[in-house]
Amino acid sequence: MYHLQVEEFFAAAHQLRGYRGKCENLHGHNWRVKAEVYGEKLDQLGMLADFGVVKDILRQTLERLDHRLLNETPPFDQINPTSENLARSLFEALGAKLPENVGIARVTVWESDKCAASYSAGRPGGPIG
Repeated sequence: MYHLQVEEFFAAAHQLRGYRGKCENLHGHNWRVKAEVYGEKLDQLGMLADFGVVKDILRQTLERLDHRLLNETPPFDQINPTSENLARSLFEALGAKLPENVGIARVTVWESDKCAASYSAGRPGGPIG
């Protein structure tokens, strides 16, 4: 299996509904997003996909979030705009836009240099508990 990774950034504000602490207040982040894609077959050039194409898809997906209040941007007007929910939403959006031979493996979203959340289709190590 081949894996590629691309990263992009966007800036946005949010506040966590129902949270008791500093993050219940409106605040912003310079978010970092890494998308990892995979596939089994390379094209005639020996590539799974052009990095530029995958990066453009990620960039286009993030455009709707950039310089926005996430709490007012679907689907985060209905669900809490946590890093976890951002990762899943981006995972699903990217998966729908990728070329046919390329799947989405994981999306990781950093809200700071030291804090990140990831979403993937599978659960490493099986069920929890």
